[in-house]
Amino acid sequence: MSARRARTSHGSTRGRGHRVRRIALWTTAGTVSLTVLAGGLLYYRLNGNLSTFGSDGLSKERPAAASADAEGRTPVNLLLIGSDSRAGGNKDLGGGQDGGARSDTAILLHVYADHKHAVGVSIPRDSLVEVPPCMLPNKTWTKDQPSAMFNSAFSVGDTDQGNPACTQNTVEKLTGLRIDHTMVVNFQGFADMTTAVGGVDVCLPKAVYEGDLDPNLGHRGKELFKQGHQTISGQAALDYVRIRHGLGDGSDIGRTKRQQAFLSSLIKQVKAKGMDPTTLLPLADAATKALTVDEGLGSAGKLVDFAMSLKNLDLHDIKFLTVPWRYQGERVALVHPDADQLWAALKADRTLDGQDTAPSPAAPTTTAPAKVDGAGVRVAVYNGTETAGLTTRAAQALEESGFTVTGRANASSRTHRSTLVEYGAGEKAKAEKVAALFPGAVLQAGGQAGVSLTLGADYAAGGGTTAAPPVPTGPLPTSVSQARSADEDACADLTYG
Repeated sequence: MSARRARTSHGSTRGRGHRVRRIALWTTAGTVSLTVLAGGLLYYRLNGNLSTFGSDGLSKERPAAASADAEGRTPVNLLLIGSDSRAGGNKDLGGGQDGGARSDTAILLHVYADHKHAVGVSIPRDSLVEVPPCMLPNKTWTKDQPSAMFNSAFSVGDTDQGNPACTQNTVEKLTGLRIDHTMVVNFQGFADMTTAVGGVDVCLPKAVYEGDLDPNLGHRGKELFKQGHQTISGQAALDYVRIRHGLGDGSDIGRTKRQQAFLSSLIKQVKAKGMDPTTLLPLADAATKALTVDEGLGSAGKLVDFAMSLKNLDLHDIKFLTVPWRYQGERVALVHPDADQLWAALKADRTLDGQDTAPSPAAPTTTAPAKVDGAGVRVAVYNGTETAGLTTRAAQALEESGFTVTGRANASSRTHRSTLVEYGAGEKAKAEKVAALFPGAVLQAGGQAGVSLTLGADYAAGGGTTAAPPVPTGPLPTSVSQARSADEDACADLTYG
């Protein structure tokens, strides 16, 4: 072969190699571009699905944000609200016939600073709690309701979207914990999510019929669920978490237990599939179509990032419980001091067995309570709890600071969560002096002259002193510590009564 021919052959081979590499390069670039475009379109679609509620409806007097631990990590408090809004497709799924929205499910999920432990606390819908001032659709604010049903907070304003900001305000007032994020899921979103994960394993202690789901049916109807284990999704999953009658005492408390078991199984299913975008994005696509979140989670990227931050949670270290409660007539009263000890433990990021999940930061220096000169200020003292002897101790503290106590009595309502100082026209400065002696007390203008002090559960939990409830140093009461782990059998602890 001649030198010229050899050079030509070599050049042709090199030219073909360059062309192959260029084709491969452009093919790779095209594939990457299409992948990025597809991902961008998916995120765009998810963002378009998502609804948010504004922060303007949040209370102006919120608990302080949680402090970081020694390693710079902070816990997260997430409020989950189940809405039975009558809007859109929810009506066809059992959302009712009337307008407005209600929250029959509310769970406060505390994710510990180590992001390896979490506790979900169910708050019964019929609990009598203090609903603080909340913003109405016309931007005006309601008055404080010292004793109202917990789920009424979500209905404030009577809109199809509900009022998640009011529920968040109520939970912050109840617990003293700052809520970092709030999610509202309606019927349609819940049903779609269960389908997206391929169904959820549940269990029932006995067969359930149509008449159990709808007591107004007038007859037993066909069987909806068999006894024992089964995998359900869509409408069936929604029916499962809504069933009250025919099981236990037919109460909302029993239904709450089944909801906790369902969430445990849902978490187990998602973790089994793998906590990665491949699993989470289809789930997010289903959820965001009927999900309302706070502005801090107001994008698909933020939602997925938050979900990914939970991937190291171990099933055994995810606990569910209901806040300590007791029946009070047809309603539910929270049990003190058990409930207060639960909130104090979560605020201190301590697990239900009284342990720390991470090294604690250096203890802050404590200062003595500020001295208050109450000379010339007259105060009436009322006990807003079932704890005896509070007015005596509070009156003593007031008199030691120079206040004049004009009377002691029980308040008309004995379910006050927070201590309240009310004042008449022109007497705010005097009321502020009283509030200074009772840290955390709420100031409120009243309709009558004079200054009154109504002692709440926060004062009772402090042992009748002006100090905050002590941080638990050991295991919590059995009403709190006997919680459900997410890895428990789906057939365990499903009813009450």
